[in-house]
Amino acid sequence: MSANQEQETVGIILAGGRGERAKPITLESADYIRSKAMIPFVGRRLIEWVIEACREQGIRRFYVVTHGLENRNQIKLLLGHGERYGVDITYSRSRFDRYNVGSAGATLHNLEQWDLQGRALVLPVDSLFDFDLSAMERTHAQRDALVTVAAVERTAQEISGKYGVMRTDTRGRVQGFVEKPGAEQLRELFPQVAQDPAVTLPTNAGMYLVDCARLRVLAREPELFRRSHQRLDWGGDLLPELVSRGLPVMSHAIGRLGDLGNVPDYLDTVQLVLNGAYEQMNRLMDEPDRAEPRYWIHESSLEMKDDITGTTLAQKIEEGSVVIGAGVRIGRDVEIGLGVRLEHADVGDGAEVREGSTLVRSACGESAVIGAYADISDSYVGPMAEANSERGRPLRLEGYSAIGDGAVLWPGSRLCGVIVYPRLSVPALVGLPAQTELKSADDILRWV
Repeated sequence: MSANQEQETVGIILAGGRGERAKPITLESADYIRSKAMIPFVGRRLIEWVIEACREQGIRRFYVVTHGLENRNQIKLLLGHGERYGVDITYSRSRFDRYNVGSAGATLHNLEQWDLQGRALVLPVDSLFDFDLSAMERTHAQRDALVTVAAVERTAQEISGKYGVMRTDTRGRVQGFVEKPGAEQLRELFPQVAQDPAVTLPTNAGMYLVDCARLRVLAREPELFRRSHQRLDWGGDLLPELVSRGLPVMSHAIGRLGDLGNVPDYLDTVQLVLNGAYEQMNRLMDEPDRAEPRYWIHESSLEMKDDITGTTLAQKIEEGSVVIGAGVRIGRDVEIGLGVRLEHADVGDGAEVREGSTLVRSACGESAVIGAYADISDSYVGPMAEANSERGRPLRLEGYSAIGDGAVLWPGSRLCGVIVYPRLSVPALVGLPAQTELKSADDILRWV
């Protein structure tokens, strides 16, 4: 290994998960799940943003942990070996898939397989990070850390029942973990929270800067070796083990974390990115076409004429018959009808948003159709889906509803917090309880 390689930080991307929590965004059909790495996000696949964000901070060598034929092929077909991105990408070997059964286990096995000795940034593929790698490297070096944990500071209200908390000393050394404490437990364990609700505590963001050589030595110990061949996760298993041994695990605060593992968090992160809350994404994305209100519209969509009035989107914006609010991205070849209102919305290439419809705090996938006078808020409409709607029978989606790829909704439906799996045809339904999942035709028949 050269001196430069010893000093560089390489990226290890954990991309082998199945994305169960993010359904139906991770589904192409009821029985075909796409890799979490392939989730569409603001015009690109999520793993592309991960690669770009790390490359911008100097990482040029990446190691991707995949799992299974479909997962591996999907990612490799997109990324190749990194030629398009100006980086070098190596993939985990398929014969080790049976050992990649936990995030930490997968990391330890592949550190050995790839013979990594220096620093590595280990990160999942279902999250978006806003971080300064140089600052994290300084913390890691100054504290001679075995592992430096990226931390997001959150208030007790944000943490309660949702996030694990790290207990640290005044220098940021991790002394213990509290798994998803409730409000009362937080007040008991952290008296400062009871005194001031605005106080923040460090939560594990799931990204780690590691000393590969030292971690590999530990991984060869018989007990840890045995556990890594069963199931060994970073947050729940390996980090508590390292801390209990008194090994140097440090906390380092980063700017933001967007968890894309479920529909509400996915939509919230899209909105934050389009509103400019992620500094790193601001650098990676093109400059917005307008700063106030902040939006992006591809030139092909500005010139696209709708099939009713024959006027372009640019004309409709100028005359005020289409309203484009803040935080909007419109991809290529999108058709926008008269009277449409868009705000905090992401619209994929080739989509159609018909006359009189509203799309707010929502995402619309490539080639999807939003019908006339549809009212869509806080919802996801997947690629090729049809949200059919008519003036007399408008469709309404709200409350983090999600419509899978190629699904068809009939006019008149009103869905709040409902999940529709790909390729289903759903008649007009009203009154379904929130969190209802329509996975098959039999599920639909129960509500007709």
